Amino acid sequence: MSDMLILISSLVGTSVAALCYGLYRSRHGQTLVAERLVPEGGRSRPRTLDEEELSERFVVRVLQPFFRRLLAAAGRFTPAGNIERLQRDLLLAGHPASLTLLDFLGLKLLSAVLVGVGAFALLMARQMPGLPALLFAMAAAMVGLYLPNFWLQRRKRARQKAIARALPDALDMLTICVDAGLGFEAALMNVAERWNNELTREFARVVSEIRMGVRRDEALRHMVERTEVPEVASFVAVLIQANRLGVGITNVLHSQSEQARTRRRQRAEEEAHKAPIKMLIPMVFCILPATFAVILGPAVPRFLGFFSRLT
Repeated sequence: MSDMLILISSLVGTSVAALCYGLYRSRHGQTLVAERLVPEGGRSRPRTLDEEELSERFVVRVLQPFFRRLLAAAGRFTPAGNIERLQRDLLLAGHPASLTLLDFLGLKLLSAVLVGVGAFALLMARQMPGLPALLFAMAAAMVGLYLPNFWLQRRKRARQKAIARALPDALDMLTICVDAGLGFEAALMNVAERWNNELTREFARVVSEIRMGVRRDEALRHMVERTEVPEVASFVAVLIQANRLGVGITNVLHSQSEQARTRRRQRAEEEAHKAPIKMLIPMVFCILPATFAVILGPAVPRFLGFFSRLT
């Protein structure tokens, strides 16, 4: 009971500290914006770069660059394959919370330290000897080191699923816009302005790259590399082939939107066929034991009395 009270009190204290820190950050950010808009002391001249740098907090000026350099130095000892895979996963996940590679490595380190220290404190509170507690804490730290990887994989799969689900409706809207007389880039931008999801943000990025001078085929290939969704890859391949052969974009969009709706219906039917198999586990372990207890429960005393008379 005392261990549970200690754990609850520590969680409550951590939550209160995080809330106070968040309120302080928001107020401090508003103060910095106000100071930049209105010069200090009514001065008419803008502040120099040194004054801007010195006005930042100690954490931003000193600690944050120090930890970034420390993580960069630690990243040199990480295998190049792991670094490239993490960069790829961050790209496919859409860089959640604007995380860079160094930020994600810092998150992994922080997770390992928190999980390891928490496990060690919990084991010591249960009066486990020092060496076994340290070994279990090191194992927990290794688990905590890979927890952000599992979270990143879930975010990547969720983003890819969201893009695949939004593609048929987006293709229908693209077809309507092109039929109304808009160009392909204007139709992409129109869809991106009307909707706000992972796919439309990729459409907006494609249009931005085209406006910056990137060829349409290259911009569409970049979208495929940033998503790795088979439906999007098929759609882009057909668009590039039609552009090279001189086929009208309207006919391509009509056929692609119809195929996307067909694939969505087939995917829904596939999930419906998987439902009985997924329901089997809760039925066997949760529903059937309760049913047997209700049906056979009243007969158990009679069976016990019958076998007791026989003996």
